[in-house]
Amino acid sequence: MSDIKDGGNAFPIAGEPGQFAPEFGMTLRDYFAAKMLADWNHGLVVCDHPDLYARFADHCYRMADAMLKAREA
Repeated sequence: MSDIKDGGNAFPIAGEPGQFAPEFGMTLRDYFAAKMLADWNHGLVVCDHPDLYARFADHCYRMADAMLKAREA
C-alpha cells in the first residue's frame, strides 16, 4: 500500500454532511485502479501467469496513486 490517501469513498452514501459509511462501496483509489485495469485489459490475451497478474495489479495501483496525488495539487 502506498502512503497516499485512498481518496475516500468513490460513491458516498447520502447522509449527514461529512459522514460516510466506509464499509459500503470502494475507495476512490480502488475505483481508479479498476478503471485503469479495465482500460489496459483491452486486447490482452488471458493467460495463467500469476507474476504477470501481480505486475498488472501493481501498475494499476501505482497509476491510481498518481491520479490521487494529482488531485491533491
